[in-house]
Amino acid sequence: MAEIEVIFYIEGIGNDKKVLERALAETADRLRNEKRVKVEYVKVEDVIEDPNSETLPYSGMIEAKLGGTLREIVIATITYAPAVIEILSPGKMEIEGNELMKILGEVSYLMGQLMNRFGALAAYPKLEELPEPRIGYSREEIEEMIVEDRMILYRFVVEVFGDDEEEIKKNFAKALSYEGCRINKLVTKLQGERNGRKYILVATELLSTFETMLQLTAKYAPVAISIIEPEIVDVNAPELQGALADLAGFVYELVTRPVKKEIVEKETFKFKL
Repeated sequence: MAEIEVIFYIEGIGNDKKVLERALAETADRLRNEKRVKVEYVKVEDVIEDPNSETLPYSGMIEAKLGGTLREIVIATITYAPAVIEILSPGKMEIEGNELMKILGEVSYLMGQLMNRFGALAAYPKLEELPEPRIGYSREEIEEMIVEDRMILYRFVVEVFGDDEEEIKKNFAKALSYEGCRINKLVTKLQGERNGRKYILVATELLSTFETMLQLTAKYAPVAISIIEPEIVDVNAPELQGALADLAGFVYELVTRPVKKEIVEKETFKFKL
């Protein structure tokens, strides 16, 4: 697999200049000592102050040029959650389906760990207001989506908890359609009960773009995912950049929740006073 060259722009924000400077310096040191990726350079910008921001007035940026395999760059993206990712090379790459499955498995595990700590990611508008999607496509339609639309056919299994198995099935189908998936198959299987709620496995066969597949894996942390077709997945630089940016955004959303919660609580307290 071709080596990927990227530039990470990692943002730090805070309400204490010295604390933020120390945090940026520690992150920069971690990057310089990285063994999982090649580190071309790491630059730390001076912390600046925004006088118009009362809650988090200080911000700083780290710029790092890195190189590595897709797996290594994906893991680095989850580790550092850069605000911006720039793909320098290659312009296009081919990934074996089996290798991509291993990478998705790691994404699922790492994101699952974060969600266990900080909460779920998947959030949608009122699903009852969305139309029920089509389920099932002919072989000819599937081939056309793979060849013409460059979609990937894959199996995706997630754990769901709820009270009504049929309602779960219906809503999950709507959620997948909202994400941009085509659903070829969708079945549910009751596994028992946990904490007074039904524990259900939802197994699907989906068609989607590479970017959507990575998004779903990050949002749902599936217990199983397997790529059916094609055997070789081709991804261009803009697609990879978009997928990695989404992944970094999900991580950032999770790890900053405690800070956001603290800010909201302080602002609410000030308002009450």
